[in-house]
Amino acid sequence: MSGPSHAPSDYRSRDVIQIERALISVSDKTGLVELATALVAAGVEIVSTGSTAKTIAAAGLAVTEVADVTGFPESLDGRVRTLHPAIHAGLLADLRLESHERELGELGIAAFQLVVSNLYPFVETVATGAPVDDVIEQIDIGGPALVRASAKNHANVAIVTSPASYQQIEKALTLGGTTLAQRQRLAGEAFMHTAAYDTAVAAYFAQNVGIAAEHASAADDEESSFADTLNYEVHLKNTLRYGENSHQTAALFVENGGRGIAQANQLHGKEMSYNNFVDADAAVRAAYDFDEPAVAIIKHANPCGIAVSRGAGDPVASAHARAHACDPVSAFGGVIASNRPITLGAAESIKDIFTEVVVAPGFDADALEVLRSKKNLRLLQLPDGYERSPAEFRQISGGALVQSPDTYSDFNSDAWTLVAGDEVDAPTRADLEFAWRAVRAVKSNAILLANDGASVGVGMGQVNRVDSCQLAVTRAGDRAAGSVAASDAFFPFADGLEILLDAGVRAVVQPGGSIRDEEVIAAANKAGVTMYFTGERHFFH
Repeated sequence: MSGPSHAPSDYRSRDVIQIERALISVSDKTGLVELATALVAAGVEIVSTGSTAKTIAAAGLAVTEVADVTGFPESLDGRVRTLHPAIHAGLLADLRLESHERELGELGIAAFQLVVSNLYPFVETVATGAPVDDVIEQIDIGGPALVRASAKNHANVAIVTSPASYQQIEKALTLGGTTLAQRQRLAGEAFMHTAAYDTAVAAYFAQNVGIAAEHASAADDEESSFADTLNYEVHLKNTLRYGENSHQTAALFVENGGRGIAQANQLHGKEMSYNNFVDADAAVRAAYDFDEPAVAIIKHANPCGIAVSRGAGDPVASAHARAHACDPVSAFGGVIASNRPITLGAAESIKDIFTEVVVAPGFDADALEVLRSKKNLRLLQLPDGYERSPAEFRQISGGALVQSPDTYSDFNSDAWTLVAGDEVDAPTRADLEFAWRAVRAVKSNAILLANDGASVGVGMGQVNRVDSCQLAVTRAGDRAAGSVAASDAFFPFADGLEILLDAGVRAVVQPGGSIRDEEVIAAANKAGVTMYFTGERHFFH
């Protein structure tokens, strides 16, 4: 269906339009009183709604309530305010046409030359972790209608969606009005504003109603839990020096309402690089896999060491020292993440080790002073309420892959199946549970050896599990004897497991599910080693 058409000769030229009547309805009150003061001083009639009108009136400025224009009270807790012909006819009338001007007169409706509107704080509400009903209430209806109507009719109306544009309106008042070119620019900004808003709403529904549905596995459902279309919007935060390599360009974009590494506040050090962000994200993900104080040290997106605190004293310092001991050579130039604020003891432990980035939910004042003595060390403070995104995106040629994150959280060994050897004691159970959590942060094929709540050897990213087992044992050295082992996926043959058994591993946890499970179980039984199946794997590519 098409709208009404007019011949070019029907339109009268309108460039500079004097502002005589303005409609103001804003959630962000920044600069509102100053703008309203300038408008009233210029003789402009202001029509306004709700808290906006109250703010203007409280400043001693004349303002007309929307209800006085429409003859209809604001209703349904403010859900219905400006959705009325007496408002929208004044926004959409194209006064370049004599017929529109005549019809407005017959209806007794006055036109608006300026609309100032920014929308309900939907993104900000999502960022607080508010309940779904509270988030839904922040989906603006009347606001986008005002903005889009005014932007469509930019030949006659100037639409302002950001306080940053107030100054140019105040200047226009002194110059006789807004120009067509100015109104066109403002209209473009307005459509971008509503597009970003709608995208944020759509993303919330896709991530919270679709991808992050209560069902743990979409594969088990007859119908996909994914939306047919995903609109994923991010905004440029800053351009980076280069990408993975110096000949590649790169930039950091941030999600609306995100609470991850992209929103971290840099407190000190050199500018973050592309690789710094990748490693910092991997480190935070690894550290936050644990409930107790934990530290992860990452190099090239793989762990050099992961540990939780043990014993009395400073828990963060303890966790760091134990994580570093796993592979001090690889930790050189690594990224450190803690799931607790960095303490003075931890800072003292870190300061003499060459480190690229330290990231944590906070830094004690004395710890910050110590670490700031290292000129180039980057210090990142995570935003409050760090959380992983409910959907993970990976670009492939011609499209993208989307999945829910690996948040499989049943790390309690009571849910596992004993398939070889005897039930283990409580300390060994705790180490197996630790290893099964920690191996999730290792790139596949992944083998992690652990003892007393700390990794002692990591075999990562090999193209076969035998090599990963050998690498983990080699890195652990003498510490392999008496450790426990976790494998992110099943052993396809007994050969990989036998490397761990020969090194003296005392217990093993793995998903199981190989057609040769019986062969693998037999090898464990022959060595007198306990082995559990979890029934779930942790591939990480």
